[in-house]
Amino acid sequence: MAAWDLSVTVEDLGPDAPPVTISVASDLHVGGVIVKLVEKTQIKRDWSDHALWWDQKKMWLLRTAWTLEKYGIHADARLIFMPQHRPLKLDLPNGKTVRLRACFSDPVFQTVMGICRQLNIRHPEELSLLRPVEEKKKKKDKDLTEEIYDLTEVPLSSVSRPCLYNGMPAHFAESEKMEAVYKMLSITQTPPAPEVITKQYRPASVVDKAHINGRWLDSSRCLMQQNIQENDRLWLRFKYYTFYELDPKYDVVRLTQLYEQARWAILLEDIDCTEEEMMLFGALQYHISKVSQSEPQALSTNTAMDDLESALLSLEVKMEGESSSATDVLIKRSCVNVRFRPKRLTLKGYKQYWFKFQDTSIAYFKSKEESIGEPIQQINLKGCEVAPDVNVAAQKFLIRLLIPAPEGMNEVFLRCENERQYAQWMAGCRLASKGKSLADSSFQSEIQSIRSFLAMQRNNSGSSSNAASSDESINTHSLVSPRYHKKYKTKQLTPRILDAYQNVAQLSLSDALMRFLQIWQALPDFGLSYVVVRFKGSRKDEVLGIAPNRLIRIDLGVGDVVKTWRYNNMKQWNVNWDIRQVAIEFEGNVNIAFSCVTADCRIVHEFIGGYIFMSTRSREKSDVLNQELFHKLTGGHEAL
Repeated sequence: MAAWDLSVTVEDLGPDAPPVTISVASDLHVGGVIVKLVEKTQIKRDWSDHALWWDQKKMWLLRTAWTLEKYGIHADARLIFMPQHRPLKLDLPNGKTVRLRACFSDPVFQTVMGICRQLNIRHPEELSLLRPVEEKKKKKDKDLTEEIYDLTEVPLSSVSRPCLYNGMPAHFAESEKMEAVYKMLSITQTPPAPEVITKQYRPASVVDKAHINGRWLDSSRCLMQQNIQENDRLWLRFKYYTFYELDPKYDVVRLTQLYEQARWAILLEDIDCTEEEMMLFGALQYHISKVSQSEPQALSTNTAMDDLESALLSLEVKMEGESSSATDVLIKRSCVNVRFRPKRLTLKGYKQYWFKFQDTSIAYFKSKEESIGEPIQQINLKGCEVAPDVNVAAQKFLIRLLIPAPEGMNEVFLRCENERQYAQWMAGCRLASKGKSLADSSFQSEIQSIRSFLAMQRNNSGSSSNAASSDESINTHSLVSPRYHKKYKTKQLTPRILDAYQNVAQLSLSDALMRFLQIWQALPDFGLSYVVVRFKGSRKDEVLGIAPNRLIRIDLGVGDVVKTWRYNNMKQWNVNWDIRQVAIEFEGNVNIAFSCVTADCRIVHEFIGGYIFMSTRSREKSDVLNQELFHKLTGGHEAL
């Protein structure tokens, strides 16, 4: 074949250096081009991380065995020879910034895996990168220099195969500076000053919450293809709210960063909670801050002992399950009030029925006397959603059930008479939703867990005065969202938070973090990512809430849930990339289609596919991620 000249910009020669021209033929493979470039530059260095970027086509030439002809490269191609790993600034969930080398040539999904290996975060599939919210810079802020934790010196070899030293990657043990980075990652931050909270951007409506979801990067494309440049700033956040096997022993950094993301979601009112819950969140933050200063998170020192301990524990659980009684337990004489499909935030229209719980179903009758006959209705709870709606002070004990139905979900509220009855029924409903009967060995421990959670919300007026006198340095406005700054003065909030603190003061640091996350996960709006959409045939915009196991249609004007569809009733979903429309087919001939207003339809497609991918994870496969399956479920034709 005839030889022709190919000009390539070599980044290492500097920005002003002219392109390097080499003589090539169309049948020369990309690897041969790289060899010729290296020889012509005469620079002796490690070139193993370098690759060719084709600027016009926005693609990396990573298949080094492919010829120039196969790629379609001609003399007019603008090629750049540069490193694949480049510095990137990352804002972490705890508000701190790290600068590290990330892979600009891999799909973002794999890039995040590499980042998480550097930071020692397990299960990187739960996180992703998004573009930051633009902030208007004030003149005063010009003088403020931001502290950036630098990880760019970490060798790439240690990242691909991290070696653990005292429970943390060995690269964090190399110097005091690196140890300081690990301390920042693994120890919770002190509560922010009230003025810092009020300065932060807070979403005022569901539409504001929806706009943030338009910023997620495409997991199937690389950073360069999405116009991310060296030293750009991105946010690293937990994107999928299904946290697999959270273990305080192995997940020090993951647990801390997840707590920080949850804490800021509550402080910035990104998720709604009751006043009582806010006081409990405040008490837990105060306790966590207090304990983390005096009890730094212990690093596991003996991995072999940890593995043995884990094996013994799973054996103990297995034996306990085998020895449990096979007879079914009936919750005796439980009578609760029930109402179907209630309007949100109303408590009218409750009717009292006699309820019977058996296996994974509940049946209700007009009265106890009629309970020997046919029930008015029997509801199978397997696969249903169970959420608490509780106010201990007001003696309100509601259980919210979302029951799968062909046209969506039916909403049922059970109102219990007292705390004891609520704990039993809540435990029963939770087990039934997982397909377990009341004979399951975990029934009693579930009741105990619910009762201890309720105890945290109970007032301890007698002991709060002693606590207040022992610690007057508490700044309660740092522990609650800004709406409570306006509603209460510090001296009014202090006794209430200290009151709740009495119920959590005995918890260890890891238990307190886990309890904070459990209460956050129990909030009604937990795990919802919002997108403004226009349903086919509708003339108005509505909100689509994407949850770990269902889609929710929300009326934008009223804020009511109009319809709910579960993923396990989904037959298929498609994206028409030409008209940017998502179409979903559910069982029972239910079809929906919508176009997205505040985000690209790719983001909704990726959320749905991502959550379905998360549900395929199992203990046997937990160490190996099926990346091919993830890209099949989340990528579109644009990504291929």
